Amino acid sequence: MAETVIGVIGGSGFYSMSGLEEVEQVELDTPFGAPSDPFYCGRLGAARIVFLSRHGRGHRVLPGEINFRANIYGMKKLGVEHLISVSSAGSMRPDLHPGDFVVPDQFIDRTFKRPQTFFGNGIVAHVSLADPVCPGLSAALTRAGQEAGARIRNGGVYLCIEGPQFSTRAESNLYLSWNVDVISMTAMQEARLAREAELCYAVMALVTDYDCWHEGHREVDIGSVLRVLNQNVALAQSVVAKLAPAIAGRARDCACPHALKDAIITDRAMIPPAIAADLKLLIGKYL
Repeated sequence: MAETVIGVIGGSGFYSMSGLEEVEQVELDTPFGAPSDPFYCGRLGAARIVFLSRHGRGHRVLPGEINFRANIYGMKKLGVEHLISVSSAGSMRPDLHPGDFVVPDQFIDRTFKRPQTFFGNGIVAHVSLADPVCPGLSAALTRAGQEAGARIRNGGVYLCIEGPQFSTRAESNLYLSWNVDVISMTAMQEARLAREAELCYAVMALVTDYDCWHEGHREVDIGSVLRVLNQNVALAQSVVAKLAPAIAGRARDCACPHALKDAIITDRAMIPPAIAADLKLLIGKYL
């Protein structure tokens, strides 16, 4: 039975993974440059865990500066098949309160400056993003959250904005009219790239505030965000710890491992050799 390797990308406030044993720090270079930080590889029961701090140690990297391609490529290179994103988020619903957890199943992308794909430069691929997260992994993550005692909701729409500023009131009220559930700045590119890398991907959004649409609450500020996050990081780590044995050794029977099967439409003879070499980790089995 193949060993299960779970990747965890930690966002604001989630800078390390507790409980890991046999930890090794791994620094990688990729065809897309350097990832946000070193990867920390260790064991959590029967599963191997690969942890990465999305914003780097000391929180040095803006959302728009994150090298998403290098981060996801590095996870793939280290054998990750199941990837969990932990993100702080603002609530866009009166019944989603600070301290709640959400496992979204849909996204709306309002970013405009970020690389979105591994492809281009002579190779074209179009993956399906109709269902942008892995349903099986998301369901397992929700069950792990319930077992850990989190107030957690399975399903919802994650609105990804460019940032780094928070929304204006006009923007926040516009987004409210779109019936989204949470607003944040990072998971959309990860979802796109994880699908191209044929990884199972799920998001655990930690609600920290009400953005600025809620008249009964003050506008969002980073101090209040971090206070709520600090109260929930240990619980988020506990959720991951409960998820690991639940998926250890389980076969991936979803569509994620075959996302590229019919997606590459470029004539194989026309793919530049240098690009084929850079992407061999992702597309080698289809060439």
